[in-house]
Amino acid sequence: MATPTEPTGDSPAPPHRPGRPVGTGPAGTSPLSTGPEGFDAFWRTTLVEHAGRDAARFDPVESPLRTIDVEDVTVAGFDGHPVKGWMLTPAHGASRGTVIQFLGNNTGRGIPEQWTLLPSASWSTFVMDNRGQTGPASAGDTPDPVGSGPQIVGRMTSGIQQPETYYYRRLFTDAVCAVDAVRARQGHGAGPLVVSGGSQGGVTALAAAALSDGIAGALVEVPLLCDIPRSVQTAADGPFTQIRDYLRTRRGDEEAVLHTLSFFDGVHFASRAQAPALFAVGMLDPVCPPAGVLVAYEAYAGARKSLRSYPFDGHEHGQWQHRRRQLEFLEGLAERR
Repeated sequence: MATPTEPTGDSPAPPHRPGRPVGTGPAGTSPLSTGPEGFDAFWRTTLVEHAGRDAARFDPVESPLRTIDVEDVTVAGFDGHPVKGWMLTPAHGASRGTVIQFLGNNTGRGIPEQWTLLPSASWSTFVMDNRGQTGPASAGDTPDPVGSGPQIVGRMTSGIQQPETYYYRRLFTDAVCAVDAVRARQGHGAGPLVVSGGSQGGVTALAAAALSDGIAGALVEVPLLCDIPRSVQTAADGPFTQIRDYLRTRRGDEEAVLHTLSFFDGVHFASRAQAPALFAVGMLDPVCPPAGVLVAYEAYAGARKSLRSYPFDGHEHGQWQHRRRQLEFLEGLAERR
């Protein structure tokens, strides 16, 4: 397994792999794509049947922010379910592009004042709420109206009995719907459209990068749900432990559960994504085991990719130092257009 030559340096991007198609649209395949049989058909069918129901609504709201315009957004997500979001746009001067921000586990969109960094750097920001999630640090506003079978507390085992009912099918479809809504809002000739997220948001960004058209860049931080069979066994804390707890109560269901999870593994989305990407990994991360992040990074099909490795960091993966590197990455995207 390749690792960066310096612990906190960018890893060299591999040469373009000739067998990989470019610009194939949602769930493009090649002999180098990974995943279970039927992976691409599953996601094509999901998006045809459950995405694109209605146009999004962008409603201006009053805000104490003086240099940023704020809109309260409602996107038609999976099956047309309303999914909330915030749109923050620089009030003065042109936007350099738009970053779609996906969120970590047990968090919601919070309040607009939490998301001012990127608009302050002239990047419009869309923050997608997590359906059925909330938390003390960042409250959510979106219900999940779909029930599920028995589950451990948390979303990781919700509907895990089969791929069609699994929670992340709905969340990842919401993400594609959000990308479509923002792209339609931007119009033709706007700046680059970038997906971004950490942990649960990181794997959501991988899914969106693989399943959506028009993605110009991806900021992927310590993604959850990568190399799932190994990560379930090795994670010391966080959502993966919910799956272990579930399997302790459902002995004999291991094969069926891992089959379901194989349709949501970030490694398989990474092998289908093409946009330039910046990854981050904390080498002491107890929540998203670094081995899984590195497998997803190696599988990532885009020719321009880099990895920032933080040898003594856990799930925090570089904190504000990494935010600066993300701004540098975005600057490079804007300059190349």
